[in-house]
Amino acid sequence: MRRGFKAEAERLAKATRAEMGISPSDPVNVFELATHLDAEVRDATELIEVAKLEELEKMQPGAFSACTFALGERHVIVFSPLASIGRRHSDIAHELAHILLKHEMKSIERIGEAIFHTCDPDEEQEANWLAGCLLLPRPLLMKDAKAGLASREIAERYEVSEQMAAYRLRATGVVRQLQARRGR
Repeated sequence: MRRGFKAEAERLAKATRAEMGISPSDPVNVFELATHLDAEVRDATELIEVAKLEELEKMQPGAFSACTFALGERHVIVFSPLASIGRRHSDIAHELAHILLKHEMKSIERIGEAIFHTCDPDEEQEANWLAGCLLLPRPLLMKDAKAGLASREIAERYEVSEQMAAYRLRATGVVRQLQARRGR
C-alpha cells in the first residue's frame, strides 16, 4: 500500500459514514452504503444459474466472491450467494471501496471458461483496508473491545466474517492498546 493510505482510508470511511448520518461507532449497512454511492447490488443468481456458480466454486474455491460492472456512470455489484452473510458483506464493502477509490480494472483473468477483469494487487490491498474501515472503524472496535466482546461476537453483531473482525482488532492496534492499559 502506498505511504499514508491507511490514515487516508480511515478519514474517507469516517467522511462517508458522516455523509450517511452514521457515527464512527455505529454499524453500517452495506446495501444502504451502496445506495448512498449510487451503486446497485445484485445476487449473481440473477445473471447465472446457481449450478454454474457451484461448478466454478468446485473448480477453484473462492474464485468468485463479488465484482463490479461499470456501466457508464452506473456501478452494479454482483455477489456470490454461496458465501456466508458475513463474507458477502465484506465482499460488497470491498467492491464499494473500489468505487470510492475510483479504481479501474486493469487485467483479464481466465478460470476455465469464465473471464474476469481484475485490479492490480496494490489496489486490492487498498480496497481490503478501506472495506474494513467502512465496516469496522476503529472507534466501533474500541467501544466493543472495551465492553469485552471477542472477534466472534463483533462479527455476529455487525454481520461480518470473524476473520475480518479478528484482523481489524489486530491491525488497528485496538487489542494492543487495551492490553497495554490493562497491564498498567
